[in-house]
Amino acid sequence: MRAGPGRAARRRIFAAMNPAALLDFLHDLAHHNDREWFQDHKATYDHLRADFEQEVAYWLRELVQDEPALAGLDPRKCIFRIYRDVRFSKVKVPYKTHFSAYFAPGGKHSEAPGRYVQIGTSGQTLVAGGLYEPTKEQLAAIRQEIDYAPEGLHTLLAAPAARQFFPQGLAGDQLKKMPPGYEASHPAAGWLRHKQFLLMHTLPDAEVRKLSPAAFRAHILDALRALGPFGEWLGEASQGG
Repeated sequence: MRAGPGRAARRRIFAAMNPAALLDFLHDLAHHNDREWFQDHKATYDHLRADFEQEVAYWLRELVQDEPALAGLDPRKCIFRIYRDVRFSKVKVPYKTHFSAYFAPGGKHSEAPGRYVQIGTSGQTLVAGGLYEPTKEQLAAIRQEIDYAPEGLHTLLAAPAARQFFPQGLAGDQLKKMPPGYEASHPAAGWLRHKQFLLMHTLPDAEVRKLSPAAFRAHILDALRALGPFGEWLGEASQGG
């Protein structure tokens, strides 16, 4: 009879990622952002990347229970590359100083509302969700929904989980003036000016380091789950119904 994995292997499979170790690596990377240093520490990166992939797989598996449309996603394809595209950038450092992943029906390039997790130093750790670059049609439909029925958005932002993780409410870039067709006196004028529709939860480095690996995993999952009602509302509003 073939033996199963040993106790150490089982712990390795199910153990939560150590976020403090990842912050340590990313802190050093930020101060030595060059190919030579990265290659010298590639083994550490590969180990941390594998741990992060495991976390992404865990979060995705849990999110599927609430959003079955995510079921077909490959966890590895939800993760963004650490390598920067410097061709058109004034900043020529070759590596990002964070790990990140995106969950949306259809994958990273989908136009559907999604959920984003990022782990990085200097306050870069965050959970966010919504529409970062809505299409012209989505933008018009969402504004129309806010115009006709702002109470829907108000209700979901007032829910306990939303108040816990997103107390500052709707985030994202806004127009300086009202969009055409809407008056500045509109009760929901602030929401109507939005060009992006996002909710965002940030974690200071000290808070990340204070949490145990299991507590960090659970905290991120709770924040990702708290985005669910907002994503549902955006999905319906952006389709005009």
